[in-house]
Amino acid sequence: MTLQFVSSLSAVPRETGTELGGALLGEPSTGALPVWPVQRIFAPLLGATSPVVQENWLTTLPLRSGGSDDIVWCRNDGVLYGVLELSEADFLPMPGCSSLQAASAEAYRRIFRLLDAQAMPHLWRVWNYLADINLETEGLERYRQFNIGRQDAFVACRRGASGNVPAACAIGLVGGTLNIAFMAGTTPAVPVENPRQVSAYNYPADYGPRSPTFSRAALVYPEGQEILFISGTASIVGHQTVHPGDVVGQCRESMANIAAVLAEANRLRRSPAFMLSELCYRVYVRHAGDFDKVRAALRTLIGAAEVVYVQADICRHDLLLEIEAFASHALEN
Repeated sequence: MTLQFVSSLSAVPRETGTELGGALLGEPSTGALPVWPVQRIFAPLLGATSPVVQENWLTTLPLRSGGSDDIVWCRNDGVLYGVLELSEADFLPMPGCSSLQAASAEAYRRIFRLLDAQAMPHLWRVWNYLADINLETEGLERYRQFNIGRQDAFVACRRGASGNVPAACAIGLVGGTLNIAFMAGTTPAVPVENPRQVSAYNYPADYGPRSPTFSRAALVYPEGQEILFISGTASIVGHQTVHPGDVVGQCRESMANIAAVLAEANRLRRSPAFMLSELCYRVYVRHAGDFDKVRAALRTLIGAAEVVYVQADICRHDLLLEIEAFASHALEN
């Protein structure tokens, strides 16, 4: 296969390959970084036996790498992985535009410039991390400021802000930079939506001046593969939070949403059907004290599937957890 995902939590043997990119979660070293692009996510791991979980995407195809506009990137003939960190302190707020909004818009403009220069026009999956995501500053929650900047860049760079948009998550950390990792390719993604939810890009104005720019999931096609990326998924039905204050109820509702997305993806798939039990999960839990309840609830739903638990904030103050996932299948002829 073109891409193989390996995790330090996984018992799956590593095949021969070279790192395209990856992530370090937990307490990554602040020292020298690998030569390949790595996203460092400084957030407590829950239930882990090691202070750091490492996740890598490997490829057997020849690689090229470089740096552009502070983006560290690596690519083969069909896939590019990049990481970008921007300090909000480098962007002065202006009337009607906060530092975070300006940094978010600039980050995505840089990403799109790189993708255009590398002839990798299709943004498949994005992982966004920002400090204090639920904090209100300058009269607007910071997640909503981020959404304005992100959508402004999509429009300015002639990318649609609805429909064919990437799978994504946006997660809050205690501090740090605006930290974005992304995967893009030469072939378009197939966006997948959830019939139980309003598409995020069609949210009403109650959720901010700009809607979030992401699809509920995406099917993408590196050479010889079909990968399903499921975006950060929470306890939302329609466009409203359900089960407020009930972390187990929110966990079960989040998984009901993932099951609905999986069913839609299986209508569109080109490989054998995707199953809940085969997905690799990353679960963000707002309160560390809820971890045991969340883990117990998930075990009844997905059994022994691979899960990384991270303590982090969610994009709405009344959401107690968020779950993202992916799986990869080989394609026949």
